[in-house]
Amino acid sequence: MNTDEENIVKRLRMVLLIALGMSALACAAAPAPQAAGTAGAEITLVPEGHSDLPGYSGDFDHFAVDLPGNRLFLAAEDHGTLEVFDLHSGKHLKSVGGFETPHSIFPIPQTQRLLITDGSDTIKLLDAATLAPAGTLKLHPGADSIGFDGGSGHLYVVTGGKDVKLRESWLEEIDPVSLRKIGETHFDADHVEAMAVEQHGPHIYVNITDKNRVAVIDKATRRIVAQWPVREAAQNALAQLDEVNHRLFIVARDPGRFIVLNTDGGTTIASFTAPKHVDAEIFDAANRRVYAPGGEGYIGVYAERDAGHFAELAHVPSAAGAKTAILVPELRRLYVAVSPGEGKTGGAIIWFAVKSAPSS
Repeated sequence: MNTDEENIVKRLRMVLLIALGMSALACAAAPAPQAAGTAGAEITLVPEGHSDLPGYSGDFDHFAVDLPGNRLFLAAEDHGTLEVFDLHSGKHLKSVGGFETPHSIFPIPQTQRLLITDGSDTIKLLDAATLAPAGTLKLHPGADSIGFDGGSGHLYVVTGGKDVKLRESWLEEIDPVSLRKIGETHFDADHVEAMAVEQHGPHIYVNITDKNRVAVIDKATRRIVAQWPVREAAQNALAQLDEVNHRLFIVARDPGRFIVLNTDGGTTIASFTAPKHVDAEIFDAANRRVYAPGGEGYIGVYAERDAGHFAELAHVPSAAGAKTAILVPELRRLYVAVSPGEGKTGGAIIWFAVKSAPSS
């Protein structure tokens, strides 16, 4: 090798050493990738407090909030009670009995009543101030999930199904003020779960869980106008709606999936892993997020970047059995019920401060 060739080789070696050094420095400076379980927890939900309920067993179901009265209500479905908390402090105030299997709670400010679906053949009514019994409304047995249409002022109630040993189910429409039944939609199904109701449009979207479909109901005729298969997972159970962007958010349980459907035809827009044991789904419209609390012990948080783009933001640690929740936007707070499950005692509610999404 002559002198010129030796010089070229030396220069090439120097360039290579410099390149390798720069690469090592870049790798050392780059932050380590974060696990999905903590990737965005600090920017979405921050733990604020908890309130224990010793002596409880089984599952809790849904929440409701009374802002003027500073109260938070929780249906203790397996305990047969309505639990009442101070909304701001979270302190447990009282327990109200007299129920079979309370599920959903709906305040009626016009009549100062509290409506509670009880899993039996009657809906229970309480005086909102005293929480004393104030009447009943008879429907098909098995009253469970509800949905409200602010335009008509009507309430929709899922009834029937396997929990009351029926092979059929109904979506019953009532006027919660007059307590008059308006009509019903029949389903040849023994397992119907939650719904999403358009507030400015003509449709209701109902999870027909045993058929793995979403039924689209025309509110005016109460007829099923479409049925969309849910292909990504079985046991589709929860539903929330971004009506402006024509997006329906479904959570299925087997396996846990968060699924985004286009309400203009039912095609899938996005799909992500979700907790398996979710019993409530919340759309945070202000921050364009969806919260899916799971009994495994974490809350799945999903972002709607725009109508065509979605992302999994975080797995926020919660507690085992923490699978139902309610968002109170006025307080920027998310409350979650911790069910002790069968064979255990001691439940709780926990709450999180909702952090605002970064402005784009």
